[in-house]
Formats: sequence, C-alpha cells, structure tokens
Amino acid sequence: MSDYPSEHSRRRFLATSAGALAVAAGASTLMSTVANAATAGSPAVRPFRIAVPQRELTDLRNRLRATRWPTRETVADDSQGLQLRRVQDLVKYWATRYDWRTTEAKLNSLPQFVTEIDGLDIHFLHIRSRHENALPIVITHGWPGSILEMLKVIGPLTDPTRHGGSAVDAFHVVIPSMPGYGFSGKPTGTGWGPARIARAWDVLMKRLGYREYVSQGGDWGSVVSDVLAAQKPAGLLGIHVNMPATVPPEIAKILTDGGPAPAGLSTEERQAFDSLNALYTRGSGYSAMMVTRPETVGFGLADSPAGLAAWMYDKFAAWTYSGGVPEKVLTRDEMLGDITLYWVTNTAVSSSQLYWENNANNFNAVDVSVPAAVTVFPGELYRAPRSWAERAYHDLRYYHQVDNGGHFAAWEQPDLFSKELRAAFRFLR
Repeated sequence: MSDYPSEHSRRRFLATSAGALAVAAGASTLMSTVANAATAGSPAVRPFRIAVPQRELTDLRNRLRATRWPTRETVADDSQGLQLRRVQDLVKYWATRYDWRTTEAKLNSLPQFVTEIDGLDIHFLHIRSRHENALPIVITHGWPGSILEMLKVIGPLTDPTRHGGSAVDAFHVVIPSMPGYGFSGKPTGTGWGPARIARAWDVLMKRLGYREYVSQGGDWGSVVSDVLAAQKPAGLLGIHVNMPATVPPEIAKILTDGGPAPAGLSTEERQAFDSLNALYTRGSGYSAMMVTRPETVGFGLADSPAGLAAWMYDKFAAWTYSGGVPEKVLTRDEMLGDITLYWVTNTAVSSSQLYWENNANNFNAVDVSVPAAVTVFPGELYRAPRSWAERAYHDLRYYHQVDNGGHFAAWEQPDLFSKELRAAFRFLR
C-alpha cells in the first residue's frame, strides 16, 4: 500500500475481517477462495476497504474554494487549452455538490483485495460470475482513468443473462489498479514499466486460482495486454484491446520525421495517418511532459486540486466521443470520482512515472502471435485499419469497427463494450 496520507491513515483502509466485504455480491465465495489459498501457503490476498479520512475531504474543499485562477484565454475556442469558465464550473460543482462518499460506497460494495507481488502491494477488484464455466479476464485501465472506468461493465460481464447475453458469455472479472495508481502501492524505485506489470498480472491471475485466462485493455491497458501477449505466459488464451498498436514501421518513420502521407494508402489508412499526424503535432504535449518531467509536473498537480481537475478534464474532453463536451457521455460525478481518486491517493506523480518508465510510442505496431481481438471505437485517438491490425496481430480472431464510444470505451458505452468482449472471446468458449 502507498503512503497515503500517513501510515496511520493507511491502516484505516485495510479491513481484516470477511464481514467487511459481506455486502458484495459473490464475496462469501471469494473469501472462501482466499482462505483456502492462505491455508495452502500461498502469498496472502488481503481484504481491502476504502475509508478516506474526513479531514482529507475537508482539506480538499478548502483548497478548491481558495483556488487562484489564471487569466482568461485570449481566444474564443479551446486552441489554448480548456477555457477558464469550463474549469471554474467543474471546480465549483466539485467543491459544493460532489460527494466522494457515494463513490467510496460504490467501490466498497464490491470485493476488493490487496496482494503483494514483486515487493509491491497491488489493489484489485475480483468479481466471480455465478455462471459455470465463466472465462477469467483481467481488465487493465489507463491514464487518466482508473478502476472506476470499468464499474459499469462488471454486471454485464459477470451476469450476462441479466444484461442481454447468455450464460455462455460470462466472465470472472479481475480489475487491478496499476502500480502507482489508485490504492495500489507506489513504486519507490525504477523498473515498474509495462513488462513488469504484465508479469505481475500473470502472477495475480494464477494466485487467484486461474490456470487459464484472457486479458483486456485500453490506453495503458492495451500496452500491458500487448506486452503480456508477447511474453506468452502459460495459460494466457488471448487478448482484446481497444487501443491497438498497429502503425507499420514505414508509416511510423514518416510520422516521426514530419513527412507527408505516402501515396497508395487506402481511405481508412489515410484517415488513420491524418489522425496520428494531428496527435503527434498538436495533441501529445501532455505525454512529452510526463515522459520527461513527471516529478516537475507533479508539484502542481499534487498541491492544487483545481490544477489536477484541469489536467485530467482536458483529456476527458479530448478523448471521449463527445465533440469536446464529455458531459454528453459521462456525468460530472463520474469524472470527479476519478479525479478525486487521484487526489485522495496523491497519485498524480506516481501515475505519471509510468510514462517516464515506458518512453515509447504506444501506437507503433506490435509483434503479437497470441490469439487477439480488436475493437475500433470511432472516438479513439486513431482508428486502426484492419490492414494494419492484421500485420501487427498475426492471429487476429476478431476485428470490428463500432459506431459509438471513444478512448474510455467501457466508461462511455458499457453495454456496447460488454457486447464486444462477449463476441471477441466467443471463439474460446
């Protein structure tokens, strides 16, 4: 567990009795599994419960009310960044109407655990399906997201018969918080990049008793799933990603050098090239800052909740399929739940350090031979063409372009996202 906000407060998060999780669906079965594992001498899997001290929430509101605002932008659009008025409206709502306790209760209604892997505590949700032969899946979030992105898909995935699916579509769902994110531990040394996280996820799934499983991810979760596939651990049956890494080497070089689109691209390939070119030239400043100066960026984000809100809300606006108005697809409470999670765990810097650790272009084509599935959402940072996906994922079992959803697909369109996962992994049933 991280050092938020003090050792005394840290201990308050940990629940030591099974009763703390009895309210969660499937908790009794999972607690039995945990108890059996402990008896067998396996590393401990400890129940976890969130209890943010009230003084932290009071301090947050005081800071929000005391925000020192920047001067107003000199343009009538968002070409200089988020408009002052929009951030002020969001911060006012955060200070006066948003209730963290509702988010906290929602998380505490689910089975949460912590287990130490490779010297670091990993926090995760684990929801078992009531259906026989459910397929185990580990789902990895990204930045500036968290496990909160995935809450709306838990029901459709674990209990599909109540959400328009059939029992054969069921999953046992594991949703970890990445190292340095949420209630997972904060690395105190270097080395916690995607490869190490992928290895940790394999340890986690097998520690939970799953000999075979699949992996899913978007944003950093796609990177972790791709790396996990490249590692080919025993028992990994396949992956599904919604931010696939498909850009061919010759295209990547042109984009890096700033050259024009090559001749002979298909319509879909040209659209992908243009989207990536815009991202490389105008939309990747945030990444460059975290890749090179995560600690410097963090001084402002760790001290100013309004600054943290602007930093994250900027990406909700840019990356949702909403025309720049994320409130069309996410509620303010949903977005502020995620922002508050970063604030109360003080993970603005530790989450940014993953960019420094990786320092790679996550769109460049991977070399994956494990069975793979790709869903292309229209609001993704770029829409990967099938031709590129087939070159990167050599055993591509499923490729589908859908008509709604953006970068935060599970959060924005949970029903559609769940249907895609059912279809994507049906070949393994």
